[in-house]
Amino acid sequence: MNRREFAKRRQRLMDMMGEGSIAIVPTAPVRPRNRDVDFPYRPDSNFYYLTGFGEPEAVAVFTPGREQGEFVMFCRERDPRAEQWHGSRLGLEGACERHGADDAFPISDIDDILPGLLENKTRVYYAMGHFKEFDQRMLAWVTRVRGGSRSSGGLGEFVMLDHLVHEMRLFKSKAEIGVMSKAAEVSAAAHERAMRICRPGMSEYQIEAELLYEFTRAGCRSAAYPSIVAGGANACTLHYTDNSDRLRDRDLLLIDAGAEHDYYAADITRTFPVNGRFSGAQRDVYSVVLAAQEAAIDTVAPGRTFDDVHMAAVRVLVEGLVELGAIKGGVKRATEKERYKRFYMHRTGHWLGMDVHDVGDYRIDDQSRMLEAGMVMTVEPGLYISPDDEKAPKKLRGIGIRIEDDVLVTKSGHEVLTSAAPKSIDDIESIVGSG
Repeated sequence: MNRREFAKRRQRLMDMMGEGSIAIVPTAPVRPRNRDVDFPYRPDSNFYYLTGFGEPEAVAVFTPGREQGEFVMFCRERDPRAEQWHGSRLGLEGACERHGADDAFPISDIDDILPGLLENKTRVYYAMGHFKEFDQRMLAWVTRVRGGSRSSGGLGEFVMLDHLVHEMRLFKSKAEIGVMSKAAEVSAAAHERAMRICRPGMSEYQIEAELLYEFTRAGCRSAAYPSIVAGGANACTLHYTDNSDRLRDRDLLLIDAGAEHDYYAADITRTFPVNGRFSGAQRDVYSVVLAAQEAAIDTVAPGRTFDDVHMAAVRVLVEGLVELGAIKGGVKRATEKERYKRFYMHRTGHWLGMDVHDVGDYRIDDQSRMLEAGMVMTVEPGLYISPDDEKAPKKLRGIGIRIEDDVLVTKSGHEVLTSAAPKSIDDIESIVGSG
């Protein structure tokens, strides 16, 4: 993504902030994994969204109307000795030349410089509560400025930055859609690879390894979230991530996995028979979930609401559960009493973007949010029939099925970004075990 994209975002944010205000956005700290080993570094999503800067120990400051420059960066200086051990740094010059900062200062000097930027500001935008250590530093700077002789009448209002940035992030630009389409393409190829390689007797972690291989081979160095590779009844645990069991001949395998490309996520779920052939009961449940997903996707369009998509899936799922004998009574009453929640306990989707469960309000003024062009959401109905549910028909127990795609809201309807991942029964049965 080129630097003009980030510059547009910063300008839009500062236009909303107005003069006399300041926004302070730290990136995420390095997280220790154990002893002297850290987790692979990923910058804070809000920080990266506005700067495109991927190094740790950095803070972005936005000051609309500042004569010396509106975008100030604090970051690490170049250090040949440190770089020999841990890799190159952009330094102050790189922050300006490559990321568009008007001015850059060493992060080690932030305690001396930032309070001066806070002086005479009437409104401070900051996301309190994200990074506790930085919160304490912010409070110390504010206390220092308010106690100074030149700060009388200043710093009158603190505003949560999240609302402005999250609303911006909810609507994807052409460049963002391009990046997300790439993540979707790679993820779809990984799911197909998993289907082709799958055999009874393999371990769940072996399938996970194939997914990660395909992500990395295509240039996506990270999964967007821990992959769920759940064979048999493990699929009835929604966030199963042990991925340690053997795959049995007549079981289904649920895979929920997506790649991250340029800090944007894909999120796909597919469920298929380990041996390549659905049993009668598996086929029946799968057909219900697939029909529910198709109904929900067909509902995605400008002017429809997030709840409309959910309820489109629920109606089909309830009809199927009644027909399968898992729910007693009529469809209308079962829906009103939410009896389906025994088998379908989550919503039909979520926003998708830089975070797999991305930012953005789902309700406005206590009403389900209207869908608009540029939003990207998942559509992921499922049915999870516990092996211990003695009230469910015996042939259905232990079946867990979810089908998930990433859907872009367009001006005229929708586009399924992940359509390359096989999901029809015929396609699945022709692919599984063929590799």
